[in-house]
Amino acid sequence: MPDRPTPPPTGAPLSLEALRILVESGEVHTVVLAFTDMQGRLQGKRFAARFFLDEVARHGSEGCAYLLAVDVDLNTVDGYRMASWETGYGDFAMHPDLGTLRRIPWQPGTALATADLAWHDGTPVHASPRQILRRQLDRLAERGWHAQVGTELEFIVFRDTYETAWERGYRGLTPANQYNVDYSLLGTARVEPLLARIRNEMGGAGMTVESAKGECNLGQHEIAFRYADALTTCDQHSVYKTGAKEIAAQEGMALTFMAKYDEREGNSCHIHLSLRDDRDDPVLAGPDGDIGDTMRHFLAGQLAALREFSLLYAPNINSYKRFRPGSFAPTAVAWGRDNRTCALRVVGHGPSLRVENRVPGGDVNPYLAVAGMIAAGLHGIEHRLEPPEPCTGNAYTADCARMPATLREAAELWRGSALAKDTFGEDVMEHYLTMARVEQDAHDTAVTDWERYRSFERM
Repeated sequence: MPDRPTPPPTGAPLSLEALRILVESGEVHTVVLAFTDMQGRLQGKRFAARFFLDEVARHGSEGCAYLLAVDVDLNTVDGYRMASWETGYGDFAMHPDLGTLRRIPWQPGTALATADLAWHDGTPVHASPRQILRRQLDRLAERGWHAQVGTELEFIVFRDTYETAWERGYRGLTPANQYNVDYSLLGTARVEPLLARIRNEMGGAGMTVESAKGECNLGQHEIAFRYADALTTCDQHSVYKTGAKEIAAQEGMALTFMAKYDEREGNSCHIHLSLRDDRDDPVLAGPDGDIGDTMRHFLAGQLAALREFSLLYAPNINSYKRFRPGSFAPTAVAWGRDNRTCALRVVGHGPSLRVENRVPGGDVNPYLAVAGMIAAGLHGIEHRLEPPEPCTGNAYTADCARMPATLREAAELWRGSALAKDTFGEDVMEHYLTMARVEQDAHDTAVTDWERYRSFERM
């Protein structure tokens, strides 16, 4: 009898040959080609697996460029240069990064590859979040450095389906926990079947899961993954976020990553970042393993750009409702050693020395936020900026500059930022300024439940 091929591994990366074996055996019948849009969501196509192997893996596919020029509801809007009615809403090319090919166990018989976007002449789509991050990673590479990143993404679980939540206007939903379950094993056991599925199936998709824990809001939880190089972490973040929602839906539940669901604690996405050189030695630590000169300049750059780059960390109207005193979401442009009241928290020692950016919420686009952190840090290093003394007390009451309180303020800071224009280019700056304007205009014209309750009878 002929030798049978060795069964391929199930995680990531999945080689093209391993995928071919899975397709021939009938284990995989569908391949998803996806990219992350401006809002941090996966968009793309599902292909018959054989067609992907024969055509898409080599030549890519195409998608309408409007996918990077719409609002949250995929409505066409005015103001984008790259795609509009005037340009005819043409296509861009979607080229699979075959190093990201993976099984996704929560969708039986399915694999997924992350795409890079390019115009048909081969030039990159500069406004693509993944491309924005790649450009900053290239700047690090010129110095012989690379970034290691971990994202800590929180979500709130409800015992209602997404369809029920929609029909109820997202009001009167039943959280998976009725009290604060921060670190509570009893409380998290109530929803462990869902959490276990997410952990195990993300592991099957090639991610290294570290832990799960409860958080403060009702039904709020966090699943942590091991850090990786910046691009891999951001790719995995996007796959995880979509996959967790799909798994919850399969379990007849719903979860949300929105930054601020109610008046209690919001969903954060703390981002940890460190730098390594070509020998994998730490860049930010000094000879004694503590904060070195490079780390000081890197921190100073973070602080100098924090307000101007807040649009990259907090991209939506709802994002800014997290920033309240005593909420564990920062209000002050401050840094401290292991101080959770600051926007920037320095933790670790030696190889683990890193910066934690506590500004982003669960609605963040990881590619944009990490690109912003790298750009800000390089700005501080190139100009040898020095940080102020660390905050050792309560940063909420400290005499420091404040984070923007609204998207409108953040957009104005971004608009006036010479650093943003020089770093990302005028086309990218204008593109994401348009995104903020569209979001702000939608909010300004909406009539809310709060207004009706306050005004219907009593005004």
